[in-house]
Amino acid sequence: MKTFYVLNGPNLNRLGKREPDIYGNETLENVEQRISQLASENEATVIFRQSNHEGDLIDWIHEAEHASGIILNPGAFTHYSYAIRDAIASVPVSVVEVHISNVHKREPFRHTSVISPVTTGQIVGFGLKGYELALQSFL
Repeated sequence: MKTFYVLNGPNLNRLGKREPDIYGNETLENVEQRISQLASENEATVIFRQSNHEGDLIDWIHEAEHASGIILNPGAFTHYSYAIRDAIASVPVSVVEVHISNVHKREPFRHTSVISPVTTGQIVGFGLKGYELALQSFL
């Protein structure tokens, strides 16, 4: 059975409350339910994690080195965390970077990802559907 990790960075625990005009009203729990259902329908399992701390994400990326894939929304770490970038580069597993909003239509500092050069792909601007698209890309 395939196992996938869904890792979420800072402030994603605030989905449904944080800037609903940008991120919508659904919660991270809603994402987990939908992804779990999709995985189950495809005889896969998913491990969900969220942290506001960079080191936790790095540890989980290392832990996932034998997984079938990682779906990562690094939040603000996208733009400056070379440590997360290096963690991704250190593991032999594909990573799809997901962003709920279209970061390329937002503030200029959000236009650059230091993570994307070491990911398999990047999904932006499709809301929470981006997580499903990422899982479907692995399936």
